Amino acid sequence: MKTLARAALVPAAAALALALAACSPGSGTTTAAAAGDDLTSLTLAEPVHGVGYLPLYAAQDLGYFADAGLDVEVTTLTGGGHVNATLAGEVFGFIGGPESGAVANVKGADLVAVANVVNRGNVYVVAATGHEPEPGADMGEYLAGKTIAGGRYGGTPNAILRHVLITEGLDPATDVTLLEIEDSSAIPSAVQAGQAQVAVVAEPQLGLGIQQGLWGEPIINPLQLLGPYAYSSIVVPRATVEEDPELVQAFVDALAKGQQRIEEDREYAEKLAAAQFPTMEPAVLTATLDRAYADGLWGGSVLTEEAVETALEVARSGEILDDSATPQTFDVIADTRFVQD
Repeated sequence: MKTLARAALVPAAAALALALAACSPGSGTTTAAAAGDDLTSLTLAEPVHGVGYLPLYAAQDLGYFADAGLDVEVTTLTGGGHVNATLAGEVFGFIGGPESGAVANVKGADLVAVANVVNRGNVYVVAATGHEPEPGADMGEYLAGKTIAGGRYGGTPNAILRHVLITEGLDPATDVTLLEIEDSSAIPSAVQAGQAQVAVVAEPQLGLGIQQGLWGEPIINPLQLLGPYAYSSIVVPRATVEEDPELVQAFVDALAKGQQRIEEDREYAEKLAAAQFPTMEPAVLTATLDRAYADGLWGGSVLTEEAVETALEVARSGEILDDSATPQTFDVIADTRFVQD
């Protein structure tokens, strides 16, 4: 078996300078082959295990990757570890916001998005039970003075939260208290402990929190507010694209099949989600997928300029991305050769 990026993963706290030094052509690969096995093995890093990534899980589950000659492992690395592992050459790439690649590029990396997966800003703003706004309340006035539990600074959910606050006329630094939690899986615990009155969550956290009575339906829906948004793309080193485009093409082709299956086959999506998230009650899981389809969570694998530029602009607005010295644009961060309309 040829192996790509199977070495031990770098911890999330690894220094960027070390990661960049390790990100050289061919890093994390070996050409050793085991007799009788012609699949190329690779690892993709995800920041969370989420409902939005069902197209990726479908490509695994239905054998699309295997049909393309790939053995794909998905590993969950929180706290920015998905980006650091890619920079260190320990994984093939990551699934996440293209702006995460842009932030790394500003610091000297050379990452590029090659396909899209989640085409909406996949987070929701919820109010802790007992702290709900009055019907018709002005959201800016409601949020002012609140403590808001969200993801780590530098992550896409954090950027969206900051953008929403600014849109509501609030200064994230002074008008609210941001509880920026490194591992987003701890957000429900913070709400349950009374440390925050508002939270920013994605699925399946949203549905699980409703199931547990931590919060109700979203009070703000960024998926509808922001429109097409390259929230989660496949991001890889540009060196991989240049040196092994056939590998990238095989991966993207298989992923696109998984994307199409999820978009067109709701029944299968529900079965897959139930297997991936077994702690969700059936009714909550159904409501979760109802919300995902209604909000247009998936919109094909094509990276569009509108969706990518929205992601970059939100990151700038939320003070996550400062690319004034090294501009990051659709043409810089996106390589569209692998999937087209």
